[in-house]
Amino acid sequence: MYLRGAAKLARMIQPDSPQLLAHPPFVRFWMARLTGVLSNQMLMLAVAWQMYDLTSSAWDLGLVGLFQFVPALVMTLPAGHLADRLHRGRIFACCMLAQALVAALLVASTQADWTTRALILSLSVVLGMARAFQMPAQQALTPVLVPQALLQRAISVSSIGMQMAIVGGPALGGLLYGAGASTVYGTCLALSLVSVAFTLTVHYSHVPAQRAATLASVFAGVAFVWRRQVLLGAMSLDLFAVLLGGATALLPIYARDILHTGPQGLGLLRAAPAVGALLMTLLLVRFPLQRHAGHKLLGAVAVFGVATLVFGLSDSFVVSLLALAVTGAADSISVVTRLTLMQLDTPDEMRGRVSAVNSIFIGASNQLGEFESGATAALLGPVGSVVLGGVGTVLIAAAWLRLFPALAQRDRLS
Repeated sequence: MYLRGAAKLARMIQPDSPQLLAHPPFVRFWMARLTGVLSNQMLMLAVAWQMYDLTSSAWDLGLVGLFQFVPALVMTLPAGHLADRLHRGRIFACCMLAQALVAALLVASTQADWTTRALILSLSVVLGMARAFQMPAQQALTPVLVPQALLQRAISVSSIGMQMAIVGGPALGGLLYGAGASTVYGTCLALSLVSVAFTLTVHYSHVPAQRAATLASVFAGVAFVWRRQVLLGAMSLDLFAVLLGGATALLPIYARDILHTGPQGLGLLRAAPAVGALLMTLLLVRFPLQRHAGHKLLGAVAVFGVATLVFGLSDSFVVSLLALAVTGAADSISVVTRLTLMQLDTPDEMRGRVSAVNSIFIGASNQLGEFESGATAALLGPVGSVVLGGVGTVLIAAAWLRLFPALAQRDRLS
């Protein structure tokens, strides 16, 4: 049934293309990622709201991100090496199982009323370790499930699924939180197990890397990216843009103290960027980027910064939602462009390790960005933190135009 529905969606999005979503391994992995990300988004919303309820501290909200980032930073490069040697689908399934175990423990602790700040931070470490192995495996798996000619559309369609989950996860999590945090965590547990089941049905011809595991082979992805200005520029651009411009960690403060809404409003705020990203990704699938990819990437990052600035200054719930939706639309252009460049410019035997490097950049921008937002909010207040980040993002886009001319001048993605 889901194969027929996915094929129908493919025809609606791109009528003249091959039925991309009708490829069974790709569709099953698409469903696995959809349910896994849906679970993760609900989980992170509930954790953030519960932490802020417990401590009312912007610093502690930032620590949740930091405690996910540090283990991910340590483990990601070895995880990328494993993604080139072991079956990538099974690695992803193990990561979803770890997420399910975290959700199960939070169900038990919430029902028994012994959820503490220390427990949430400890489980954030576990989620960070799982993410370290998940990201290289999932990024390196998609290119071996579809023909190379369809890769840009495959990445765009994958992004559509992720944005659907990022839209639905926080909104659904906010609604379920009204029935208690344990209701959210129980739903996350079920969705994570569904993701594991879908992933175990994904089969492909796995050819492990032949080189022995050495320190040089583990760091080969770093060397590969460092030698290619386009990849280094694209990854570092995303790193600094989201590190400075991301306001996700502060959304509980905005929801409760500035916009005066509850967990349902927080769910809508967290979903708003994904709504914008989903709409933009649908356009990118229908009308893939053909020319001037580098300049469009840099322009999108500048728009991301301006929209972040508007969100930071807004005290209107509607304006804040619209500004966050624009950040998501701009970010989707960056994500699709960066991932397409990375997969096309990297041989398959290196994709796991290069994806690991990309995961470090993503993890630093997201989790470390949450810590940066919490820390600067503790010093400057939430509005000052977000405004400073928005201005910094615009300056980064302007600087990368000169620092990475090969990226700026990249015309076509192929």
